Amino acid sequence: MSDVRKALVGLALTAVLSSGSSLAAVIKVGVVGPFSGQFAQGGENFKQAIEVYQAIHGKTVKGDTVEFIYKDLPQVNPAQSRALSQELIVKDKVSFLAGYFLTPNALAVAPLIDEANIPAVIFNAATSIITEKSPRYVRTSFTLWQVTAPLAEYVAKQGVKSVITAVTDYGPGIDAEAAFKTVYEKAGGKIVDMIRMPLSTNDFAPFMQRIKDSKAEALYAFLPVPITTTFVKAFQDNGLKESGIKFFGPGDLTQEPDLPSMGDTALGLQTAFHYSQANPSALNQQFLAKHRELFGSSDKVTFFSVGAYDGVHAIYKMIEAAGGKDGLKAVNAIKGLSWESPRGPVTIDPVSRHVTQNVYLRVTEKKDGKLQNTQFETLPNQPDWGYPGVLK
Repeated sequence: MSDVRKALVGLALTAVLSSGSSLAAVIKVGVVGPFSGQFAQGGENFKQAIEVYQAIHGKTVKGDTVEFIYKDLPQVNPAQSRALSQELIVKDKVSFLAGYFLTPNALAVAPLIDEANIPAVIFNAATSIITEKSPRYVRTSFTLWQVTAPLAEYVAKQGVKSVITAVTDYGPGIDAEAAFKTVYEKAGGKIVDMIRMPLSTNDFAPFMQRIKDSKAEALYAFLPVPITTTFVKAFQDNGLKESGIKFFGPGDLTQEPDLPSMGDTALGLQTAFHYSQANPSALNQQFLAKHRELFGSSDKVTFFSVGAYDGVHAIYKMIEAAGGKDGLKAVNAIKGLSWESPRGPVTIDPVSRHVTQNVYLRVTEKKDGKLQNTQFETLPNQPDWGYPGVLK
């Protein structure tokens, strides 16, 4: 072989080896969520929103394929949350964790993500304290402080002088209670009683009697989906609506998939939330249209859906910045990142790593024979009011 030919062969081998070293990778994302059991709607929303995002934006980032691996965690079980997350890290070799429907399950993985240097993107769990527990947490959902503080201010401005609160007795419920009480009392209102209900409660009649006996002008309530439907029906069935007690709460109470079963009981309920299917934005219409195209219907789209959809967007941006190799670098790269979501404009706060977003005041009404949450006021750029130092 001539020297020239040897040189050409050598160049060809070098090119092959070089291209081989830069072959596209598969970057894995582990999603822990409730894909069965009582909260299965949340897991279904997570998975479908991920598929919608990839259908619109593709399955690759800078040539690397993004693959999602799902683990079912149907109930509050911090030990199982940690075990499933560890399995995803050690066995499945994921570069990102995501999902986490309930607060205790999200909090359980803080030591794991710090040890493995892997970001965890929270699609739902809504207690403010979560992002304080690790610099590798990012949250694209909401917090109860974020949606409740502006609602409490609104209730006070409506001239409501006395309120009773009723919340589920776990992290988000306690946050909701604290947020409403703090802001409402600061605005001059009076909290006449505070009810905390066990997470397992299904019989709300005793609590309804206590609400009625309180003589409060209004009720503020928070419960996790899906027991919200039972609570709202109990409010109606026990005559509280007829007695003139006004009903306020975060949007968990009137999710669009639950409205048909609530029927006219839900009419007039006023809520504050960051997403409604009725959001008229063009991007929301695109999101819902793609959902219908893929799954035949968008009726089950909820705030869980947009939490996951935007969570995938954050993951894609982290992959752009750091591949799947350095979790802390990836998180730092999206601090302050802003984009347009189906819910409206959002930004990852550089300190809390929680999404700043619009909160919408809504009323449940019937339009064209169908119940919906109609937005009547936009409160822009709401932070997590429960994060230390935010609420002055």
